Amino acid sequence: MLEEIRIQGLGVIDDAVLDLDAGLTVVTGETGAGKTMVVTGLSLLLGGRADAGLVRPNADRAVVEGRVRLDGASPAARRAVDAGAQLDDDTLIVMRTISRDGRSRAYAGGTGVPAAVLAELADETVALHGQSDQMRLLRPSRQRQILDRYAGTAVEEPLTTYRSRYARLAEVEAELTELVARARERAQEADLLRFGLVEVEAADPQPGEDKALAAEEDRLAYADSLRGAAAQAHAALTGDDDPAAEAVDALSQVAAARKALDAAGVHDPELAGVSDRLAEAAVLLADAGADLASYAAGVDTDPLRLQAIGERRAVLGALTRKYGDSIDEVLEWARRSAQRLGELDGSDDRIVGLRAERQDLLAALAKLAGQVSAARCAAAERLGAAVTTELAALAMPHAVLTADVAQTEVVDPAESEEGAGKRRTGGSGRTSASSSGQTPAEGARKALLVDGRWLSFGPHGVDEVELRLSPHPGAPARPVQRGASGGELSRVMLAVEVVFAGVDGVPTFVFDEVDAGVGGRAAVEIGRRLARLATNAQVVVVTHLPQVAAFADRHYVVRKSNDGSVTRSGLTRLDDDGRVEELARMLAGLDDSASARAHAEELLATAAAARTPKRTTSRRAKKAGGAGASRGDSAK
Repeated sequence: MLEEIRIQGLGVIDDAVLDLDAGLTVVTGETGAGKTMVVTGLSLLLGGRADAGLVRPNADRAVVEGRVRLDGASPAARRAVDAGAQLDDDTLIVMRTISRDGRSRAYAGGTGVPAAVLAELADETVALHGQSDQMRLLRPSRQRQILDRYAGTAVEEPLTTYRSRYARLAEVEAELTELVARARERAQEADLLRFGLVEVEAADPQPGEDKALAAEEDRLAYADSLRGAAAQAHAALTGDDDPAAEAVDALSQVAAARKALDAAGVHDPELAGVSDRLAEAAVLLADAGADLASYAAGVDTDPLRLQAIGERRAVLGALTRKYGDSIDEVLEWARRSAQRLGELDGSDDRIVGLRAERQDLLAALAKLAGQVSAARCAAAERLGAAVTTELAALAMPHAVLTADVAQTEVVDPAESEEGAGKRRTGGSGRTSASSSGQTPAEGARKALLVDGRWLSFGPHGVDEVELRLSPHPGAPARPVQRGASGGELSRVMLAVEVVFAGVDGVPTFVFDEVDAGVGGRAAVEIGRRLARLATNAQVVVVTHLPQVAAFADRHYVVRKSNDGSVTRSGLTRLDDDGRVEELARMLAGLDDSASARAHAEELLATAAAARTPKRTTSRRAKKAGGAGASRGDSAK
């Protein structure tokens, strides 16, 4: 239950606080005073779309804050806790802000949350009926949603599975369409891949082969130079093989140096250390000389091998020009291409598999659609009867509302060559012809075989739902979007919401101008029905009708100050005298009209007599000790 709403910087409202309690609360005021901004603020608080244009001029941001009392074990309380919110004595503080640049932030229990979380909490706590809901009632999609909501799990469970299968069917058909449409492209791609793979396979390249051959080719091409350099370096290290030649090689010079140091090293340890290092150098030089001798002996000039390497590199170069910068990249291309070729060669098998899956999905969809349709038809009878009963209590005693469930049947061309098309059939037995470019034989996606009939289908099943109203005996039942007046549409919408009150168990209902287009006795009956609804739920109504306001348990008036804003003192809870004055103003448009006051007092007396048995005194009334709020007191 909503306990308090505070609005700052929203539209014409500067700062206003609305205290709420159980029962029926009405908000009235002059046109443009900001009554609807109260509902707009509540809509934001319940996760509605934020709009920077709602921020009051000269304000940095708009802020809407609410205090909601929840049952600690309710789904709404659990969802709030899951989102990180903290509840204080089963009370949840929610807040929504909109900055001037359009940024919106939502908070629940002191924790920042997505606005979608507030919307989820609203689904369990508040049913908000704004002025636009009557227009949405005119849409067939909205009428179907109303019926599905009323049917409950009988429709929800099979419809959820149906939508999942339908989404998969869309994926299957998209892939099928692509595979079939690109058959020629796939064949061309496969031919190119086969050619390349044959070429690579014929060459049989080995990993790193191109680099190894390049190095070997360099050695063979410069064999004489390499051998000569190795021999010259060997001679410089180890000397000439002629024993008569003078020893000028590196090893001999190192040996002479060591001999000189060894003789003097006995007198100075430092020289002995240098001698040891020369001994190490001699070992290294000897090893290097041996390696050079071995290398020079191993270098061979082989023109035939050099020619073979050149030819092999030419073959590998042809591959690297086409399929990669190196042989390793060519091998990786071959691996990927072989995998892709397998996919392309398996496309035909894939098409067969997808077509089989499509048939299975269509069969499953047909079965589920039949279940959904049967549940809708059963719920349609109950919904029509329940709403008709409510309309009788809203000054429409002879009106009958029916929820018509119909299907569009796709005619099998085998029955008639000229009959290919669609006809709409339903419980009412009406049919309407329409052209069709598809038949079951041409495109099974366009129809499901349900109970022996080919029916057009979509993401919500095979049914088309239409609310039809017969306002009085003898009048034909016509779609509400074409046959209902503004006042009748308002009462139909209210009747639907009242019916859902017994189904959903939502504790709070908010109505904005639910009485639009209504007056006279019908307005009195709307007020009476709202008061009855408020015996078991919290009801907040923004209204322009005194007949409705007369039934209020609490009456607030919105008054605009001279600068066009609504301050906290401008949203006022009225006492008994204040209610008489406000109802008189609403009746006559005059502040001092004796006849209007008399009429207002009569309305209040009639409403008070109608609200029997007396409702249990609210907790705030008990707290106040029965003392009435004085006229002009602030809501805070």
